[in-house]
Amino acid sequence: HPDSPDYPQQRACVRGRAQRQQVFGADRLKYPMKRKNWEPGGGKKELRGQDEWVRVSWDEALDAIAGEIKRIKAEKDNRSLFADGGPVSKVLALYGGYVPHWGTTSRGNWTYTPDVIGYSPESNSGINDRLDMRNCDTVIMFGLNPAWSSAGNPAYNFLQVKKAGAEFIAVDPYYNDTYGLLEADWIPCRPVTDTALLLGVAYTLLEEDDPVHNPLIDWEFLKKNTLGFDAESMPEGTNPQDNFKDYVLGTYDGIPKNAEWAAEISGVAPDRIRYLARAMNKNKKVAILTGWASARTQNTDNLPQLFMTIGAMTGHLGKSGHMCGISCHSRSSNGGDMLVKPGSNKLPSIKNPVDDSFNDTEMWRAIVDGKYNWTGHQKYYKGETRDIDIRLIYHDSGAALQSRDGMTKGIEAHRKVDLVVSHGQFLTTNAKYSDFVLPVTTEWEKIGGFLTGNREMVIMYSQITEPMYECQSDEWIAIELAKRLGIDPDQAFPIDAKQQFFNQIAGATTTHEDGISKIPMVTITEADIAEWGVQGKPQEGRIGLKEFQEKGIFQVERKPGDNYGFIAFKEFRDDPAANPRPNSASGKMEIYSQVLGDTINNLGYSEIKPIPTHIPPVE
Repeated sequence: HPDSPDYPQQRACVRGRAQRQQVFGADRLKYPMKRKNWEPGGGKKELRGQDEWVRVSWDEALDAIAGEIKRIKAEKDNRSLFADGGPVSKVLALYGGYVPHWGTTSRGNWTYTPDVIGYSPESNSGINDRLDMRNCDTVIMFGLNPAWSSAGNPAYNFLQVKKAGAEFIAVDPYYNDTYGLLEADWIPCRPVTDTALLLGVAYTLLEEDDPVHNPLIDWEFLKKNTLGFDAESMPEGTNPQDNFKDYVLGTYDGIPKNAEWAAEISGVAPDRIRYLARAMNKNKKVAILTGWASARTQNTDNLPQLFMTIGAMTGHLGKSGHMCGISCHSRSSNGGDMLVKPGSNKLPSIKNPVDDSFNDTEMWRAIVDGKYNWTGHQKYYKGETRDIDIRLIYHDSGAALQSRDGMTKGIEAHRKVDLVVSHGQFLTTNAKYSDFVLPVTTEWEKIGGFLTGNREMVIMYSQITEPMYECQSDEWIAIELAKRLGIDPDQAFPIDAKQQFFNQIAGATTTHEDGISKIPMVTITEADIAEWGVQGKPQEGRIGLKEFQEKGIFQVERKPGDNYGFIAFKEFRDDPAANPRPNSASGKMEIYSQVLGDTINNLGYSEIKPIPTHIPPVE
């Protein structure tokens, strides 16, 4: 379609254009391989990561792996089987269960904190849509670089905001490609000092605000929509002196968190801190944006809470041209619900009978030490100390060893167990410390699939080449292992890959022009179903199946004034009583959150207050 800012074409980034090397690269894994000195029970475990490799057949590899899984279960139990959660994990669940892991390496303290204080950890619900962002007078970025790290069009979207007249301010230790593109006014700061800097901003707002002559603060929003900003808004049963305003002013601790105080910590000159605060004032249309990175460091448990507090003080929440929240990853610059979605492949969900589960921050330590903190679900707090004896590490998805906390401890864990298996397209870090490496297909060698991210479009990709060398799909490996373990693979995979792909196409939806109703995206005829050789029903949608296959993309056309816009927190701002914030104990945005303070303190790692305060990081 014709290219325009409202309806932009989708273009691959440099990394996307390099995907051909993922398929045809010289370093592809070609055959199943076994570590030379491995034998049942582990062999010379200390040589993992150093040993030579021996090419083996698929039958030899799968027979050996299945044999070890059987032995470990017989000698121990299913609590000794640890896996990443891919297709083989479904088979292990049918075999009696396995120990999974959970957590984040991206969101840091944006994972838990925003939910309990009534904020949002995501772009889709935390900022307005890209067309509304053009209404901003100023966009303030804290540690963002979508030109480098956000796939698709986010950098292009921000460029349209600039062309619409907005000025950009960047707060970051580094001057990056995005700031250059947008000609941002750069405020360099020391790393890990966002909290101190924002406290200096809060002090300046309080110091310079005059409701009559210089109104900087949205007192109405603070009074109606928040909890704990000042003594009058503190929750019942708490000490009124523990409010945020008095902490910032230094009323009781004798330390005003003014621009001079913040400058000593952040390295930002006092006049630049005051400039930043004035740029955020409530009378301008301002977007205050950040990413997950700033809260991925020590002692930032309440940084998302402070970011929310600044947005609440300045009133940049719930209005057109005003926003304060997360803008990163594929949803950078463009909040709102997905307007297009692929359907389900309709594979059954398999319940895992084992109730053990490791948090990512302690999984390697748990394997090495043989004990871990069990909470019973995927929320972390000080729970029950459980003994555990992991004998198998099975990497059937992800890149856990290189991307989770504590790689050195992770290597120790990999050298302790009886068997390590990795699926891979290349000799990844997981694979290097394995006993068996199984070569798997890339997405380009499979029947097809979907890529989402941008709320306005969905990409459907199709197979471009037959599987390379001896590579097989993850699902094929799972099916073959199921047979060897005496499990009917149809319990996990009752339909083939082609039917799964068709189900995703047939179930894909788009949003009607009314902005509310969901309708089928793809038109499917009886002839299409017969040609594919699958089960299905004809339906009317917005794009024909053959056209969708040929173009590989469906995109909702946007234009100013359409019904696809999104204003984050609008309903809550307009009527907080009727639209309380989910998971917030009070239903309000909690500048004072007893739940947050109690939960973090219960973990035993950090000691925080229910309000945002400055806690210096420790090297």
